[in-house]
Amino acid sequence: MATALRTREDYGPWRNIPAAAARALRPRIDAIAAEMVETIRLEVGGYRAAPNTDVGRDVFAAVRRAIVQFVALIENPVGPSPEDVEFFRRLGRTEYRNGRDLDDLQAAYRVGARVACRRYAQIAQAAALPMTTVLSLSDAVLVHIDHLANESAKGYAEAKARGADDPAQRRRVLAERLVRRDPPDTGPSTVELAARARWPLPNRVACLVVDDPATGRFRFADDVLLLERTGELTAIVPESGTAAASALVAGTRAAIGPALPLAETWLSRYCARLALRTLPRSQRVIVAEDHLLDLFLLAGEPLGALLARRGVDRLADLGAGKAARLEETFHALLGSWGRSAPEIATELGIHPQTARYRLRQLDDVFGERLADPDFRFEAEAVLRLRALRKGR
Repeated sequence: MATALRTREDYGPWRNIPAAAARALRPRIDAIAAEMVETIRLEVGGYRAAPNTDVGRDVFAAVRRAIVQFVALIENPVGPSPEDVEFFRRLGRTEYRNGRDLDDLQAAYRVGARVACRRYAQIAQAAALPMTTVLSLSDAVLVHIDHLANESAKGYAEAKARGADDPAQRRRVLAERLVRRDPPDTGPSTVELAARARWPLPNRVACLVVDDPATGRFRFADDVLLLERTGELTAIVPESGTAAASALVAGTRAAIGPALPLAETWLSRYCARLALRTLPRSQRVIVAEDHLLDLFLLAGEPLGALLARRGVDRLADLGAGKAARLEETFHALLGSWGRSAPEIATELGIHPQTARYRLRQLDDVFGERLADPDFRFEAEAVLRLRALRKGR
């Protein structure tokens, strides 16, 4: 394994790498990191999570930090900073806490080294650096990856040693596994982790998510698993305990996802998080299951804007006031297709003649499209989405 780096003279791999190599690599750090992460996702089962998940973001942060450190060592090879050493040890500890096998992490390091050797060589050659530099870069990558893998292995071993006799840690590992959409193919199964945590596996669970909780404030039942992240608490609650758990957090900003089979714990959490992020603030716990259609629309809000351009936005040409009145009338009409003008007038509290006038205007704007069920569905989705946005 690698030892601490001291000077350019006594640290072989960096001895023949000129500073020009660092200048060539630095502008490409993010692009190299993105390629490494994508290759790791494709080749290492434990890291197949999408880039916008917690796992995906953690992988990108670790890969980018490794590349930044490598470039810094070219410029000043006096050894990794204590902060960098701790970062990669902490990465190992995190892998253990998340229930992942060390083999996955070591495999990710190997994939990263392969991509680094290839990309660094391409960049060095494009910068017209000598072949000796290309070879030295490859040697340095192998030593660097060996050093990082060693630090992460130490962190993993430390966490494993502490976790062996720590019931709370075993429960955290289980909770981390349950909320993952794509659990790793390797390592202990959910059943094994539950046995280690002494947590009876329920058939169905719901995720209760509390925004910005006061740590330790809530006293949940023993069969509730807790997962704390900065500014957020997730409680994984057996279906039979959802009412009691919700009552505990009453008065705080919280949402509970639908009760689902254990393999869909991630989906319950996703619904609860989406409800907290998109629905109006409430003094009561938001029950995500009561708002599934709204959440579906809000999750696709950018696409809703595109749909609006295809139809409903044509009303804007009539001016803000008239457009608002016609949107209101259109929404009422779509709510029950085929309503008469008097029925719409009653719902909106307007005169029947006014309703007839507005309906004629809608016909002038949209014409035959009003007879198209697909267009009416799109329009109703757009109008409902707008109503939701106004209610936030």
